[in-house]
Amino acid sequence: MTPFKDIPDSISSRIAVAKRQHPELADLFHDITTYISTLTGSTQTNGHGPSSKKRKLEDEASTADTYDSIADVSFSIPQRKKLKLEISRNRETGAIRGTSAATGETEFGIRYSDVDYCICLPVPEKAQPQYSFCVLPTSGDDQLLFSVPGTKIRPEAVHSDQPVDEEQSYKDVVMSMLSKRMKKTKVIQPNEKDFSSTIAQAHRKGEKAVHVKAFRGSKDGFLFFLPTGIIFAFKKPLLFYPFHSIASISYTSVLQRTFNLNLTVYSTPPSTAVHNASSNTDTDTHEIEFSMIDQADFAGIDAYIKRRNLQDASMAEQRRAQRYNVNGTNNTNGGGGGEAEGEEAGELQKAQREADEMEDEDEEEDENFDPGSEGESEGSGSGSEAGDGVDADADGNLMETELGSEAEDVSE
Repeated sequence: MTPFKDIPDSISSRIAVAKRQHPELADLFHDITTYISTLTGSTQTNGHGPSSKKRKLEDEASTADTYDSIADVSFSIPQRKKLKLEISRNRETGAIRGTSAATGETEFGIRYSDVDYCICLPVPEKAQPQYSFCVLPTSGDDQLLFSVPGTKIRPEAVHSDQPVDEEQSYKDVVMSMLSKRMKKTKVIQPNEKDFSSTIAQAHRKGEKAVHVKAFRGSKDGFLFFLPTGIIFAFKKPLLFYPFHSIASISYTSVLQRTFNLNLTVYSTPPSTAVHNASSNTDTDTHEIEFSMIDQADFAGIDAYIKRRNLQDASMAEQRRAQRYNVNGTNNTNGGGGGEAEGEEAGELQKAQREADEMEDEDEEEDENFDPGSEGESEGSGSGSEAGDGVDADADGNLMETELGSEAEDVSE
């Protein structure tokens, strides 16, 4: 459903910009859209979502379309329910949709021509492997998120014009179906060569994680560093930032155990396939912050950013990283300070060196500080080092020296 389709374009465009700058408000805009549409009578609902969306898929799809399908697939976006996943065999006018096994009605879906990205991600913190498929549209809020187990597929659960190997997993079968049917979109997957976490997975020991935990405001989720961009999943809405939409990346709130990752993204992403920040200096940008990322994964994230030639703005004056004893200065075993000698130092290491230089300057000022006569009776600091004859280890002599003049006054 097109948001606010009956209001002036000037207002609709402002809403679109607000949603890009504040993705967390997408649900609110969607609810307002639904409510206004209900008031104007443009949409009828039946408890399963807008029926106009169903009619659009059914009306625009060719009556000759046939579908491959997998039964009992768990959908999370736009609704949480188990449905039959259907993938059209028509590469020109086909769609991906979820249908009710009981009634055969289409609950929701998205046409191939409207799919901008399709991403397959391993679901973190699961004892048994699971994979989620994120189907992202070119515009609008009609995202799809569904999950399948990593186990071998049950042949009776699949209906396809192609033979299904019983040794294949659910993930393999869905990947094969989507790759054959979608004409312009390839399925993207994370790669350990691009990024892998240094933190061991308690649920699946021996298997490297390709994600990091993070927060977007109060919403927790997982960041995946993909060959084509960065995605934050699995809460609604899914947030994906392809490389050409990112103006710069920086680190903030750098503490002993965590740091924040700030993405400065274009409000209207450049159309060029290869990101070139210098050609987009006049484009409006806004910041997206992901917080509470484990410091142990800084080195891997920093290497990923550098390999992808993304502008690193950590040392910009307006956002200079502050480092407070991050993993110590002599740590060479990973984390924020574990890069090998001879490699280019990361931005946090540069910030640490500057902080150390400032501390050295403060210490020099303290050593050259002359407290004057007022400071002579305040302890055994620089006075004892200057040879005033006071032994700081002899408690009796020290008290006699400190209180001697007062004792003489009393005796007089």
